[in-house]
Parts: sequence; C-alpha cells; structure tokens
Amino acid sequence: MRRRRRRVQRILRCWCRWSRWNFGVARYRLADYADCVGEGGCYWSDLEAQTRRAEMAFEAELKTRKDGEKLAMVLDIDETSLSSYCEEKREDFGFIAAMFNAWIVSPEASIAVPGTLRLFNKARAAGVAVFFITGRPEEQRAATERNLAAAGYHDWDGLRLRDGDERSMATVAYKSLERKKIVNAGYRLVMNVGDQWSDLNGAPRGEVSVKLPNPFYYLP
Repeated sequence: MRRRRRRVQRILRCWCRWSRWNFGVARYRLADYADCVGEGGCYWSDLEAQTRRAEMAFEAELKTRKDGEKLAMVLDIDETSLSSYCEEKREDFGFIAAMFNAWIVSPEASIAVPGTLRLFNKARAAGVAVFFITGRPEEQRAATERNLAAAGYHDWDGLRLRDGDERSMATVAYKSLERKKIVNAGYRLVMNVGDQWSDLNGAPRGEVSVKLPNPFYYLP
C-alpha cells in the first residue's frame, strides 16, 4: 500500500510539473499568435479575414430583403465588438477577476475590433437594426455604453446584459432567449456574430452565424 501511494504521489508531482510547463508554453504560443511573430499564424489577420467574409455574407443577405421587412443583426461584445487583448496580455493570459473587472469598466477598455465596427456601420447605413447581447452583468451597463460609443459604435437599437434570473442561466439559453425577443418584435435576424459557439447556438439562430477566432479563452 505504501509503495503504491508513493507511486501515485510521484505521478501527481510529474503531472503538476508537466501542467505548469504546458501552460507556460501555451502562453508563449498565444503571445506569438496575437503578436504575429513566429510560424504560428496571426490572430489579427485571421480575425480580419473572418469579418471580411461576414461583410460579404451580409451584403448577400441584404439582396434578399423584402419591402417593409425589418432586418436585425446581433453582436456579442467581448472579443467580438471590443477587444480585451491588452488586459489579457497584462494578466499573462490568465484571468484575475479583480483586475479584469476593474479594467473592463475603465475608459481603456474602449478598443474596437476593426472589422466588427466596419460591419456595424454597414448595417446601420443599410437601415438594419443592431442589437448587442453580452454576458456582462447589468451593473456594467453605463460603462459598456460609454466604451462602445468611445470605440465608434453609435445608434444601436438594443443592449442586453444579464440581470435577475438571467445571471444563473447557461449562456446558450440566455442568448437564445434574448434573440427570441428580437424575433418576436418582428425582426428577421439575418446575422449573429460572436467569438464563442455559445454566442451562436440555440434557437432562434441568425440566418448567418459568424464565429470569430478567440484563442484566449472558452466560455460554454
């Protein structure tokens, strides 16, 4: 029994050392990908390529518009409309809640994802309603509105944040419920853009769902 216990302890120590090493390597690779160095590709060019595809798909959707039809687009915020990369890098790609929550309500958090801002402006110019649906809590509304405006997003049609019972809902259920409210208001949801699959899954879906790259974190 003692021999077996010592063996288990050795395995656990090795696993812990491997985990720390593996996470350290992953952080370096994330930094290389985001800073566009080395041979691992470039996050910003991949992000731009995907938003270019979204623009082309959006233009195709506009051609199917019927007279008097109300069209809508849904955008997520974090890593979709606004970038948190500077803070993620400062936290060494971990998540330090106190630091991140203080930063996200600061003026420094008003960094637009360029392609999404371009897509937003095309939608507004075409008379398409744009709704933001975010997992941020309701108490961050004022800061979120301020930072969206500072980043160049103006005259959106709705901003949905988690409140009340929504705080304990799974992301797919919460965002599906908010999209359903938009559809029930008479809109045809032509596009939904997010960086997580949980931004896009569930009914009703956008006629076009756009998944932006996000190598930094995963939210179920």
